[in-house]
This record gives sequence, structure tokens and C-alpha cells, in this order.
Amino acid sequence: MASIRDLKKDINFVLGDIIEAVYLWEVAADKQNSKEGNAVIESAIATFDDLIAKVNKRDVENRSKHLQAVRVELESKATGLVEQLNKLG
Repeated sequence: MASIRDLKKDINFVLGDIIEAVYLWEVAADKQNSKEGNAVIESAIATFDDLIAKVNKRDVENRSKHLQAVRVELESKATGLVEQLNKLG
């Protein structure tokens, strides 16, 4: 089950890095607590909650396929969040 642990760590690290990047952008642009930054952070937190819930779901037919789908979803949603972040500055 190490792959599940690694997937959870990946979710945490990727989305945490995106949130950290928003904070860095806010400091660099001198826009602390901006509405745009908060929207990206809220989206990242919602994505985190959603993906962790999917990883913890045990009543799926094919667990390995399910986890692969979660990993693909992480990549696509993280890419979308990074694009939102890039539009900020």
C-alpha cells in the first residue's frame, strides 16, 4: 500500500506548493489577501479535500484503476490551478 501513501503525499505536496506560490505572488505584488489569490487557494483546498476523499474511498470495483484515475485528475487540476496562478501576475 505504499503507492496510496505516495499518492497522498503527492496530493499534499503539489497543492501545497501551489498555495505557497500564491502567497509568494501576493508578497511580490504587494497584494496580501487579494481576492484573486484567495480564490486560487480556496480552489486548491477544495481540490485537496476532493482528491483525498477519492483516495480513501474503498468500495470501488478496481482499486488500482481508481487510484490511477485520481493521479490523472490531480495532474489535470493542478495544471488548471497553475494556469490560474499564472494569470494573476
